[in-house]
Amino acid sequence: MRIGFGYDVHQFTPDRPLWLGGIEVPSEQGLLGHSDADVAIHALCDALLGAAAMHDIGYHFPDTEGNEFEGIDSKILLRRVMDMIHKAGYGLTNCDITIAAQAPKLAPYIDSMRQCLADVMEAAISQVSVKATTTEHLGFVGRKEGIAAYAVVLLQEI
Repeated sequence: MRIGFGYDVHQFTPDRPLWLGGIEVPSEQGLLGHSDADVAIHALCDALLGAAAMHDIGYHFPDTEGNEFEGIDSKILLRRVMDMIHKAGYGLTNCDITIAAQAPKLAPYIDSMRQCLADVMEAAISQVSVKATTTEHLGFVGRKEGIAAYAVVLLQEI
């Protein structure tokens, strides 16, 4: 068994869609990033890679390589990470993601995120937990400057 932890943060920006957990969430602002800036998937990728001791998302998908990853759908990155994990001899036992966002309210979208992530990882929905919280108006998340996400995963040898 291998445990991994991931964290990601992106600031809000106007004129971009908000992608979280692989789905588009209705919002007046999206997140700024080289890819689609899906903080939940980025944290999940880092947790998966960390559990397998395979560096981090920036190592495998750098933002310095021209336009290869610019604007890329983070679900594609997650699928590639899962392929790397499987090639290394590991399978997903479960993952748990917490999204910290003061706004928008995410409760109506949690089940869709879980299903989307499970589909991309070819896992059962029971293996995927997604939760949302606020920061009670504290810090950059509380000031509605951006969103953060935390993820933990448990891998097992296959």
